[in-house]
Amino acid sequence: MRRVGVLLLVMLLFLSATPASAAPSVTLRVLSYNIHTGIGTDGVLDLARTAAAIRATGADVVALQEVDVHWAARSDFRDQARDLADMLAMRVFFAPIYDLDPLTPGAPRRQYGVAVLSRFPVLHAENHEITRLSTQDPDPVPAPAPGFAEAVVLVRGVPVHVYSTHLDYRADPAVREMQVADTLRIMSGDRGAQVLLGDFNAEHGAPELAPLWTVLTDAVPDGATYPAEAPTKRIDFVAVSDGVRVRSATVPETLASDHRPVLAELSVRR
Repeated sequence: MRRVGVLLLVMLLFLSATPASAAPSVTLRVLSYNIHTGIGTDGVLDLARTAAAIRATGADVVALQEVDVHWAARSDFRDQARDLADMLAMRVFFAPIYDLDPLTPGAPRRQYGVAVLSRFPVLHAENHEITRLSTQDPDPVPAPAPGFAEAVVLVRGVPVHVYSTHLDYRADPAVREMQVADTLRIMSGDRGAQVLLGDFNAEHGAPELAPLWTVLTDAVPDGATYPAEAPTKRIDFVAVSDGVRVRSATVPETLASDHRPVLAELSVRR
């Protein structure tokens, strides 16, 4: 009996000793990167260089923009989302903005969009529609279109909603205003930790982005992101919801794209 009592005491002491699952938060390193279809500032297509730039950051989850999947000769008609995932040994969810017929019969469909790479399991993924002004239509009008990626990743037992987006590039902010409203509407339907990453094509103080900062916190890295050779403005973002704390944020120096990425280390509350 005494041995049983001692064993029970040891077990109770062990269980009370702060197991990993009882930690109040988990750490997550995220990266937002407009990869310019793997073409660097030297005008050379080099997806291995893109992968190396991502690998050097040690990011757990990566949101990509300007990703080609069998799209054009500029990227050798490769599946860049899958190629990067393979090179980095990560899971991938690709969300096309455009999905067009192939140039030759029997070839894969031509797609261009955004993606999420993850070292952690992906519980759910969805390609949401937001308002867009198509670059493929000679006379476009604002209309709902896909290309707003959401991936729910399981980070050491904690589900985190990760979004990758690419907002309109035009000087007129009208479409970006609609896209911000769409983004907040979609995110309001989700519960739990949320991380929005992407190329917003506007700086933090732009009026069209103001609604985002009423519900999200900008990671505010020390540095600009565009153009990569001599950045003068920050148009690439990591933004987080309540329950997510930014521990650090940086802009890694790389010329693998015309943008520099944004890297943030986050603490996600259980």
